Amino acid sequence: MGEAVLFGMGNPLLDIAADVDEEFLKKYDLKPNNAILAEDKHKDIFEEMRKRFEVSYVAGGATQNSIRVAQWLMRVPNSTTYMGCIGDDDYGHILEQSARKDGVNVVYQKTTEVGTGKCAVAITNLNRSLCAFLGAAEKFHESHLDVKEHWALVEKANYFYIAGFFYTVCVPAILRVAKHACDNNKLFSTNLAAPFVCEYFKEQLMQVMPYVDIVFGNETEAATIGRTVLGIESGDLQAIAKALVSLPKINTSRGRTAIITQGADPIIVATESGVQLFPIIPIAPEKVIDTNGAGDSFVGGFLSQLVQGRDLKECIKYANYAAHEVIQRNGCTFPEKPDADFIAALP
Repeated sequence: MGEAVLFGMGNPLLDIAADVDEEFLKKYDLKPNNAILAEDKHKDIFEEMRKRFEVSYVAGGATQNSIRVAQWLMRVPNSTTYMGCIGDDDYGHILEQSARKDGVNVVYQKTTEVGTGKCAVAITNLNRSLCAFLGAAEKFHESHLDVKEHWALVEKANYFYIAGFFYTVCVPAILRVAKHACDNNKLFSTNLAAPFVCEYFKEQLMQVMPYVDIVFGNETEAATIGRTVLGIESGDLQAIAKALVSLPKINTSRGRTAIITQGADPIIVATESGVQLFPIIPIAPEKVIDTNGAGDSFVGGFLSQLVQGRDLKECIKYANYAAHEVIQRNGCTFPEKPDADFIAALP
């Protein structure tokens, strides 16, 4: 495994997290375990969180989280590359320092037009609601890939991951990377990201889907795409996973894999061969601190083994381990080193 084997591109955000109350959710029209883009009615949300609650700051953004977790488990510095757009401001500097400290080679596009993106992470009990102000993240332009040194990193990578939130920002850049992967028989993966992506950005998602080798999602996202794209109103997750696998695919040298997580219930993995179920790692409810980043860390754990040529069972094992570790901490954070003994003891 060499440098820059895994490439990610997405919306780099600074997560501002706090335990809030139901009144706060109601005021800003936030729903538990959901993710939305900030509107005018959310303009005061960050200031109110800082004034009313004890907040923490963590480098975030779905793809960046997954890449950071993969890097943590791969243990070889600069095995991963990440691109996205940040503001030329203090928040941007914090993000860059944090990602580099985690061993990720971040190659940010920078803008002075608007500040670094932020995401309010409103936590109530074991639930979290995300409200993202994309800021500089939505200024990403495909021209960033025109820089010779930047495109060289794309060419160097053999595995690619772009979460669905980026479909709201720069589809041309996604398609350029996805087509490169397809043309060179490299592996391209994506994530359904959030119900609003599956509902309001389904056309963009479907533009990219023919290039997708692995698609991740959770039960809510899967049910939404089942209803909006696949014509499956029942919410039957196994049927939805199989339907995702069956969507048209350009690179027919490998079939598509669809992976749907469903909280404490078994993980659904669909391939052309059929459907398999994998149990999660059991955890006592009192040990769960924050489910924010659980899905991102699951993807990161999976990719960390995929890039090393490990089989599906091993990829799921590390995906489960990463999610299990992250939900016991605030934000998408992790200990200095993975727990090798704990991982070895997993079935």
